[in-house]
Amino acid sequence: MPGWPWGLLLTAGTLSAALSPGPLAPADPCHDDGGAPRGCVPGLVNAALGREVLASSTCGRPATRACDASDPRRAHPAALLTSAGGTASPVCWRSDSLTQVPHNVTLTVPLGKAFELVFVSLRFCSAPPTSLALLKSQDHGRSWTPLGFFSSHCGLDYGRLPAPADGPAGPGPEALCFPAPQAQPDGGGLLAFSVQDGSPPGLDLDSSPVLQDWVTATDIQVVLTRPAVLGDTRGAMATAPYSYSATELQVGGRCKCNGHASRCLLDPQGHLTCDCRHGTEGPDCSRCKPFYCDRPWQRATAREAHACLACSCNGHARRCRFNMELYRLSGRRSGGVCLNCRHNTAGRHCHYCREGFYRDPGRALSDRRACRACDCHPVGAAGKTCNQTTGQCPCKDGVTGLTCNRCAPGFQQSRSPVAPCVKTPVPGPTEESSPVAPQGEQRSQRGMSLGGGGGGFPEGLRRGWEEGGRRWGSVPTSSCSLLPDCDLHCKPARGSYRISLKKFCRKDYGRLRSGLPPSGFLPDPRPFSPCPPYSPSGGPDPRWTLRPFPRSLSSSALAGPALPAPGASRCSRCGMSSLCSSSAPPTRTRTHTRTPAGAL
Repeated sequence: MPGWPWGLLLTAGTLSAALSPGPLAPADPCHDDGGAPRGCVPGLVNAALGREVLASSTCGRPATRACDASDPRRAHPAALLTSAGGTASPVCWRSDSLTQVPHNVTLTVPLGKAFELVFVSLRFCSAPPTSLALLKSQDHGRSWTPLGFFSSHCGLDYGRLPAPADGPAGPGPEALCFPAPQAQPDGGGLLAFSVQDGSPPGLDLDSSPVLQDWVTATDIQVVLTRPAVLGDTRGAMATAPYSYSATELQVGGRCKCNGHASRCLLDPQGHLTCDCRHGTEGPDCSRCKPFYCDRPWQRATAREAHACLACSCNGHARRCRFNMELYRLSGRRSGGVCLNCRHNTAGRHCHYCREGFYRDPGRALSDRRACRACDCHPVGAAGKTCNQTTGQCPCKDGVTGLTCNRCAPGFQQSRSPVAPCVKTPVPGPTEESSPVAPQGEQRSQRGMSLGGGGGGFPEGLRRGWEEGGRRWGSVPTSSCSLLPDCDLHCKPARGSYRISLKKFCRKDYGRLRSGLPPSGFLPDPRPFSPCPPYSPSGGPDPRWTLRPFPRSLSSSALAGPALPAPGASRCSRCGMSSLCSSSAPPTRTRTHTRTPAGAL
């Protein structure tokens, strides 16, 4: 049998102290002095201490003279195998008398959680058996794997060759057959097994998943198959009442925490679990916490802690998931994807604002109010998404403002939701008439100067008026008070013409309201009054001369109206009464004929 590390055998007091959940040492074993994570492992403990032992055979049922399960003084229960009584005055477990073959008795110890085994030992109170097997389970007793066999006849009992002195010949660990425990002078014996006995030399636990699997166990089982017999019966039935008797079953190992915890504690339900660090969780620290998924989970080693990293979500998410493809594309640096970004953020790292919001430059990215609403105008904006940096909404033609809430210069508001702002109409030099200004703009246009050097009067119209002034005369500088109402200025015309006189009159009226002279006159470009002036004597101003009307109005030229006396009505003084009230085309005369009563 290979050499046994006897220094690993621990006394009950030492094991109890090692397992107790005491306070952490001042220096955190899982972090260095600078706070950086490093690999850490719990201390070596007796994993079987205080655990329940399931024995397939125990004396005292029914009661005998030497053993009675109902009498504590004569009982030998299996719980004595894992109690902390010590070895000074051992109290032993004892099986029933073995009178028939086979003599198999099993002792099963559930460890409660996964442990990384170092050794298994069992002290016998009588002569040790000549054949036994040691098994382990990694799934809490659902399946079993042999760790080693012990027999004086390995080939006969287990069909195996005795274990070589230098360990297994294969590349990985395997269950070997070792010699059976030897009887000691006091009549007892000791079974001692090291997990290193079944593994080839040179394997590193940190870098060998096969070795990690070999040493991991959740349950230990000892199968006693043949008791020691006084003398050699050569396979005959033993005549003496033989039985198995043992004490101090120890399972030396470390709480399996995969290098991410330095101790194991009892949870509120009484289950043993690792006190996980490095962003890990679980009974064995075998997974990353829900928010620590920026890189895949790995077992810690003496050289690298492989701590789980929190996802970079800028404080706007509480959950994330790992994406292996992103992890590979990032050079194995980051693979976390944030889930359910809050505070109006979006993106893999919650690093930009969602649709309808933009980044507030005055706040940090981790601020809960880092994203502000775009508030794009529902009519003036072409969409709800604004620029992520400036917050500028996409405006329709002619609309301006950060939220597209006003018309741009040169545009005026319309009633259309499709084109809320249209270009402001500007009268051109060839226009026969201009539209009537809205009611709200009349007052602001009455005092407007259109003369030279004054108010931006169109140059083309200026030249036309200058030419007309040289040919037909000029308009003196004067002012006229409020124009008559359109309904009073233009009455329904009697008669049928190629163009309605009322329509023509309304055009002239519109020109007057917009600050232009009637269609029959062209004044000079100096400031003018909407109404033609008259002389102080009451007659028409000689500077106003007749200009022919368009040919399309009638086949014959129309006579221009003569100006009335100062006492005449405003419509007559403006020279429009004959055009508005005459029922027949005017004759070519310069004298004014008063309209019959009731015609206006």
